[in-house]
Amino acid sequence: MYDVIVVGGSFAGLSAALQLARARQHVLVIDAGLPRNRFADAAHGFLGQDGRPPAVIMREANCQLQRYPTVEILMGEARNAAAIEDGFAIGLASGSERRARRLVLATGVSDQLPAIPGMTERWGATVLHCPYCHGYEVRDHPLGVIATQALSAHQAVLIPDWGPTTYFTQGQFEPDAADLRAFAARGIIVERTPVVELLGEAPALDGVRLADGRVVELAAVFTAPRTRPATPLASELGCAHEDGPTGPYVKIDQGGATTVSGVWAAGDAAMPMHNATLASAAGVLAGVGAHQAWVRATAV
Repeated sequence: MYDVIVVGGSFAGLSAALQLARARQHVLVIDAGLPRNRFADAAHGFLGQDGRPPAVIMREANCQLQRYPTVEILMGEARNAAAIEDGFAIGLASGSERRARRLVLATGVSDQLPAIPGMTERWGATVLHCPYCHGYEVRDHPLGVIATQALSAHQAVLIPDWGPTTYFTQGQFEPDAADLRAFAARGIIVERTPVVELLGEAPALDGVRLADGRVVELAAVFTAPRTRPATPLASELGCAHEDGPTGPYVKIDQGGATTVSGVWAAGDAAMPMHNATLASAAGVLAGVGAHQAWVRATAV
């Protein structure tokens, strides 16, 4: 039996595992190899890693982690989780099982993009969600925001710092009076006719076609996809969730502990704001928290 199983091998999971490895815990990292950032060519805004491909960052992190003799990395899909008498059991897609006294869930989320032709094949390149992650790369070009919720207006107010901005209400998310004042101050154009198609040779974007046939030239669009947990593990274990602006996320305390004793969570699956640096920091907290809980339990 392992001391800790970390499910998820991206920024949050590997950061948690590193803290546990340095605490000489026997750790297993289970990774399905499908990180949310796989659609992006480069990570940005991550100190010391700016502009490097996420896959390269992860390969190096894996190499560093495997230098610790108490760490194992297993490439596979964690399908289910259950509490057992002395810890937890993780069932794998292969049919095998692994057990540990504690768990760190860094399973991430999956994105549900607006059902507009051309969105999926441009995701992470010219269809974007975070201006701090990708705005600089599309700077000084006409940009759009395709609204998916009331908070899309807040997203739109940010974008003019990277380029002239059009806010597409999609006929559903009309800005209120305060939003309109902010839009006017920031030079944002409001377009109420819905976007029905993205144009150009993907992953590049030439513009968008509106429901009335008009074409608006754009180099990139920002949107807020709906998110959902990438795996059902937290729910199967009984962890409480909270409602975020884009979807549910696992409820945790300041140290990453969930509402289920012995289970921690970190990264996009456990926070409403999604960012590589924040995910890595949350992994550190969860790893340290899982170790310190073990120290407290064995010191009585």
